[in-house]
Amino acid sequence: MIDTLMVELSRWQFAITSLYHFIFVPLTLGISWIVFIMETMYVLSNKTVYKDMCLFWGKLFAINFAIGVATGITMEFEFGTNWSNYSHYVGDIFGAPLAIEALLAFFLESTMIGLMFAGWNRFGKKTHWVITFLTALGSNLSAMWILIANGWMQYPEFAQFSPEHMRMEMADFFGLVFSPVGQAKFTHVVCGGYLTAAMFVVSISAYFMLKGRDLVFAKRSMTIGLAFGFCAMGGAALTGDMSAVLVTEHQPEKLAAMEAEYETQEAPASWSLIAIPNEKELKNDFSIQVPALLGLIATHSFDQKVLGLKDIIDNNEKRIVDGIKAHVALQMLRSKNYTDEQKAQALEVFNQYKKDLGYGLLLVEHAKNPLSPTVDEIKAAARASVPSVWVNYFSFRIMIGLLSAIAVLMLGAAFYLWYKKDLLKRAWLLKLLMLAIPLPFIACEFGWVLAEMGRQPWAIQGILPTYLATSSLDVTDLMISIPFFVIVYTIFLIIEMRLMVKSVQKGPYGEEVVEAQEA
Repeated sequence: MIDTLMVELSRWQFAITSLYHFIFVPLTLGISWIVFIMETMYVLSNKTVYKDMCLFWGKLFAINFAIGVATGITMEFEFGTNWSNYSHYVGDIFGAPLAIEALLAFFLESTMIGLMFAGWNRFGKKTHWVITFLTALGSNLSAMWILIANGWMQYPEFAQFSPEHMRMEMADFFGLVFSPVGQAKFTHVVCGGYLTAAMFVVSISAYFMLKGRDLVFAKRSMTIGLAFGFCAMGGAALTGDMSAVLVTEHQPEKLAAMEAEYETQEAPASWSLIAIPNEKELKNDFSIQVPALLGLIATHSFDQKVLGLKDIIDNNEKRIVDGIKAHVALQMLRSKNYTDEQKAQALEVFNQYKKDLGYGLLLVEHAKNPLSPTVDEIKAAARASVPSVWVNYFSFRIMIGLLSAIAVLMLGAAFYLWYKKDLLKRAWLLKLLMLAIPLPFIACEFGWVLAEMGRQPWAIQGILPTYLATSSLDVTDLMISIPFFVIVYTIFLIIEMRLMVKSVQKGPYGEEVVEAQEA
């Protein structure tokens, strides 16, 4: 029997942990490279202002890094405490990149960040520049290995199921590392992080400019932030487009959910500008369509159709039936009540249908006897095999809307800073830039929601249903620990924000200099 409350609470606990942790990750990924760029300018020009920029923005990077580590370590343990079945079933594959991340990337980043902050007066400029580069590289390599593991959850190739050991086992390590889905996910996430850090630098620089203080520092910081941000926007758009094509190919149900496509569209498919999904009746109560745009985005063509959720559900019914055959054959292989000849026949059947074994496992939640389900139980499992349209459709549009707003604000800042050269006179724009500081963080959070909820009901796409991936936890333990996690993580977030605000208010040159400027 599946304890649905325990499963839901486990999902909520991991989701809360992940979303809190991901508040800190994007800024770490991007600001480390921005500090490196500033230090490069210092090494090349020998101008003190660039060193001041490194020290100030580096301090904010260190605060964010420390809190990010504190929130991230918990997630590693939750794979054992909350998701032990998951860890057993796919640990042979999922554990490899996580182990490399801990032993290589995280240790590199953690070691170098100490040398980076303690080494300004102990190393030469070029040596310290290399240390800063290695710090930034370590933070991004850490993300790469984690996102390779997560990419495999979306596209679980390069592994095979072992009937003997009853788990997935690695078949091609280098295929896993260079998986197109994993690499696309990594590049898209880091570009989002770069844009977050760029907006962070631009917003705080706008604060200094609005206050009329540290103007040389602020203008040069904003210049680097804007240039870095435009590169990040281009990268995010390119990798987002690449991800859309890969989702169309490997996760058509996610694409259909994030575009509220219930009916299969013949080429060229139109794109839903805005819709009101009706998940119960599998239709949209209201929709405004842009002709041919979805076909271009999802397939890069005007001659390929885009599958709708109704056809995907129908296809999954057949996959569930085939999954039952694989499941029955697997039971025969593991039983001692059959002859060698019968087991040989069972192995032949299993190999024929093993690609759909995961779909057969969906019936554990929906059928009284998963090996002999009714037609209605198969239909119920197929209906539950696709993700929520409401969550994915609006998560995607909120993410895109926020990124569009950021692009407009940054273009406005660049226009008045570089072309008109009178940004200081545009108080309204400086205020908008300040207020926009949370926008990329929110966009990244919704992007993560889209990535994870678009895979549901799977922990591993098509392989392991989420409700079979959990541990045997007591509901009471979860109900106590979830509020505790929320309280502790909220305290961490408040601490970070207070430290950040105090550092920004103090400024790059200290409160005494601010008082002298105001006088």
